Amino acid sequence: MDVYRAGNITIANAPGTGICDDKAIYSYMPEIVEFYTGRKALLENVPTWRCSEADSLKYVLENLADLVVKEVHGSGGYGMLVGPTASKKERTAFAEKLKARPANYIAQPTLSLSTVPILVNKGIAPRHVDLRPYVLVSDKVQIIPGGLTRVALKAGSLVVNSSQGGGTKDTWVLED
Repeated sequence: MDVYRAGNITIANAPGTGICDDKAIYSYMPEIVEFYTGRKALLENVPTWRCSEADSLKYVLENLADLVVKEVHGSGGYGMLVGPTASKKERTAFAEKLKARPANYIAQPTLSLSTVPILVNKGIAPRHVDLRPYVLVSDKVQIIPGGLTRVALKAGSLVVNSSQGGGTKDTWVLED
């Protein structure tokens, strides 16, 4: 760490970048972008309800069947509820967890993820994916052509995390 602090090496995913894993931070991105750039973000944020706020919690509890609820500190798709695919019993149990510890959760609408063809035992089938672009920061910000495409290997699943049975696909950028 002394060598890093002295500026003699660069570390990918340097200490401190883990704050981005806290999903509550995501809900503040429009304000963060404006603070650091002095301009509104070019891309809109996915609506995100912080369950720590009373009005947001009320909305989330009333709309659990339509939302995805995630632990703010969770990773790998653990501790989440996908409302549209959850049973009434699962939603009721999750509502109790939300009421007990609302600050531990955020909620978002269920997104319609793109699909791509993948090879399965019976041939080719569509599966949901998301793209994680790579951005390098040094004296400038550089977006790398390509990234990590995560794929839900289970038919119909929206959970693309590798720890929950997801996989990856190559991401190619063919031209500028």
